[in-house]
Amino acid sequence: MLRSLFIGLSESKGLRNFAEKSVLGMRFSQRFVAGTQLPDVIRAAQVVNEWGAGVSIDNLGENVTNADEAKHSAELYHGMLDEIHQRKLNANISLKLTHMGFDVSEDLAFGLVTELVDHAVRINNFVRVDMEGSPYTQRTLDFVRGLHREPGHAGRVGTVIQSYMYRSEKDVDDLLSQRIRIRLCKGAYKEPPDIAFPKKEAVDANYLKLARTLMKSGVFHGIATHDEKIVTELKQFARAENIPPSAYEFQMLYGVRRDLQQQLVREGYGLRVYIPFGSEWYPYFMRRLAERPANVLFIAKNMFRQ
Repeated sequence: MLRSLFIGLSESKGLRNFAEKSVLGMRFSQRFVAGTQLPDVIRAAQVVNEWGAGVSIDNLGENVTNADEAKHSAELYHGMLDEIHQRKLNANISLKLTHMGFDVSEDLAFGLVTELVDHAVRINNFVRVDMEGSPYTQRTLDFVRGLHREPGHAGRVGTVIQSYMYRSEKDVDDLLSQRIRIRLCKGAYKEPPDIAFPKKEAVDANYLKLARTLMKSGVFHGIATHDEKIVTELKQFARAENIPPSAYEFQMLYGVRRDLQQQLVREGYGLRVYIPFGSEWYPYFMRRLAERPANVLFIAKNMFRQ
């Protein structure tokens, strides 16, 4: 019930407008969002690198409404890639297609993201195209396949699969046939039961099934979960199948289960922390609360501590 509540709240324009402009809202968001400006997230990435984890940086924003906004978003990502390269950070970038003008013009978005992947190729980096709600699933996968076919892009661009979608097993098989890198997560959008598993147990079971397929595929993927039971099961699976830790990486969100993140690094597993920043943080923040409502109590108890 709480998950549905927070997902519903994530879509409220009135609450979003209030939260993103209020001091209290900004304070609540700080646990999961590394500030509003590029220097803020670069500092956060440096700290995470120092204790041994990689980073994926995302400028929060969705559904731009014109070409100028899309081009501005893309320029900010070019700046990120330059900063990552100049500072020699263990970091890549993650973006949403609607932030690149996907709703304005697919050709516009394809051109902007192609230039970003070209930039990433020049500096030996990688671009993750994030997954949004179900109306965008097929279009996003088609878009990524097109990007991956561009000269020099193979292995330099990947996408995200959400285990709560019934279609995800087939999508994984299709992407693996082209050796496209996948970030596997459970999913954080409100989807109807005719296209998505409504029960957590089924989502978890599908997650484990898909994760095992990815880990055995010979392609480097990101296993994105904070569920300690799932992490333990996948570590055991990897040992049983003689899959080395270098064949995949665990991925987790900034500010969530830092204890588990640091434990994995100490144990020698690859870990990448997804670090978002930007002023348009409200939808992302509410979806994080939907994924783990216990975060509400944690934030409430710690918001006045330094």
